[in-house]
Amino acid sequence: MKNQLVTLFGGGGFVGRYIAQELLKAGARVRIAQRDPRQALYLRTQGGLGQTQFVAADLSRPETLARAVAGSDAVVNLVGILEGDFDKVHVTGARNVAEAVAAAGAKAFVQISAIGADPASPSAYGRSKAAGEDAVRTAFPNATILRPSIVFGREDGFVNRFAGMIAAAPALIGRPIVPVMAAATKFQPIYVVDLAQVVVKALADPERFGGQTYAIGGPDVISMGELNRWIAQAIGRDVRFVEIPNDLGGAIAAMPFTPISKDQWAMLSRDNVVDANVPGIEAFDLRPVPLATVAPDWLVVYRKNGRFNKVARA
Repeated sequence: MKNQLVTLFGGGGFVGRYIAQELLKAGARVRIAQRDPRQALYLRTQGGLGQTQFVAADLSRPETLARAVAGSDAVVNLVGILEGDFDKVHVTGARNVAEAVAAAGAKAFVQISAIGADPASPSAYGRSKAAGEDAVRTAFPNATILRPSIVFGREDGFVNRFAGMIAAAPALIGRPIVPVMAAATKFQPIYVVDLAQVVVKALADPERFGGQTYAIGGPDVISMGELNRWIAQAIGRDVRFVEIPNDLGGAIAAMPFTPISKDQWAMLSRDNVVDANVPGIEAFDLRPVPLATVAPDWLVVYRKNGRFNKVARA
């Protein structure tokens, strides 16, 4: 990847920052493309002088995409949403990017999809991800499509979200009570650094990985209930978990102003684990890192006394 120019659409986000770091370490030049490039300026310090570029781009405006990918050797599309107009972003937007990449003559293109991508998915999110894959394949047949499970890391919005809820749970009578929805749903969390390394390997060898779809999961399969209990233990919180029955969970999700949408609830009706019939992370010669190996390093901030927790108890 040395001296190659790689454009990252949505590169200033959680996953994008780690892909950028891996590319910069490999000697690539990185161009961050997103609607407001100012949100990604913190990446300037990650590389050498002139190694990082920033450009404004909007997936709904093809002319901005053409400028963003001009001269690129490789491109990654990371843009995705959990609510809103899924087809506009996941289908039309992905198609626009793939068409721009093809027109620019880039050698490699990675589309970040999701394990839940399925035309028959109960959620609009999952159906749009599947349609987006088809749109990308049509425009750029040699694209590498990656379907990660839940991605965890220091800045993630998943593990940190539950850790925050557990840490903030009020103790009205006895131990704090924390409700858990979709407690039986299983996940196969993947460490963000591992996913970033997969992306870089795919970009570096499009002859080997191009035109393929991979399901990217970590070494552990864990249920929502188990995940919450593990987080509580990791941050030293003695709480009582109450598993919400699925009928009640669905009713809550259908109500306005709740922390979970109806479509997100539909997503949770299926396990988020790799399909044995789809090649996985082993194809990239990587051994994924378990959640328990790295998460305690940043989850310590949710302990009652933070990094001084153990000292305070001694």
